[in-house]
Amino acid sequence: MLHRQQIKDVSSLRMKKFRDSQRLFLAEGEKLVDELLQSRFQIAGLYASSPWIVTNFTLINRKKIPVFETAVHEMERMTALATPSPVLAVICIPEPPTLLSSTAIGHSDAPVNLLLSLLNGPSSGLLLALDGISDPGNLGTIVRIADWFGITTIFCSENTVELYNPKVVQATMGSIARVEVQYCNLKTLLEACTGRIPVYGAFLEGNNIHEEDLSAGGLLLIGNESRGISETLEPCVTQKIRIPSYGNSPFGKAESLNASTATAILCAEFRRVMNLE
Repeated sequence: MLHRQQIKDVSSLRMKKFRDSQRLFLAEGEKLVDELLQSRFQIAGLYASSPWIVTNFTLINRKKIPVFETAVHEMERMTALATPSPVLAVICIPEPPTLLSSTAIGHSDAPVNLLLSLLNGPSSGLLLALDGISDPGNLGTIVRIADWFGITTIFCSENTVELYNPKVVQATMGSIARVEVQYCNLKTLLEACTGRIPVYGAFLEGNNIHEEDLSAGGLLLIGNESRGISETLEPCVTQKIRIPSYGNSPFGKAESLNASTATAILCAEFRRVMNLE
């Protein structure tokens, strides 16, 4: 049986202020926890049912991870899910990289060099930047999309929803273990890269992506769900693109696509073109 304080400490991590102060976040579900057990993340503790512990004993013993047998009624008090899973992991939040601090970006070639190295690395020519994505489900799904299309790094504006929000973590379906998400001042970053790296921006009034001459590498910028790309970042975009709409109902058509859906379509087109070259 868990101590009352243990339950309170774990359940508090559903709130950002406690995640920030404790530098810990939650991950729930067998598949998600399994992915994170195999990842770069440091597991601070596991709370699980007896059958799950027995099944995974060899792994958790080898990794020397603290594990606490947890009853269903205890898990119900800690979970951020509607229905508790057999396992909940408390995970250490990695220290954010200093390379992309506003000071570093403004006074060195570090961001440009970083982007160039990433473009020539496992990302195979394509990186993502997110401007003010506010919906946790969208961010988590975009991380999963990036993983699917082999994009290893996402740069987020400082007003994008927090990566370690439980809804974001859940929506990544384990891709959080493979995709690096970095928060920075996007305007400063993009300005530092002007003329060096092509920046594609998704706009409703952009050019049809299927008719555009896309380069072999670049950074794709996705804007806020309702406002799109902010006016401060628009001048940094070197090529405005859009996904054409084919709706022709006499009763009107959809005004726009969900941010994560649009990201998936755009990434698929970039990958298609890159594979033709």
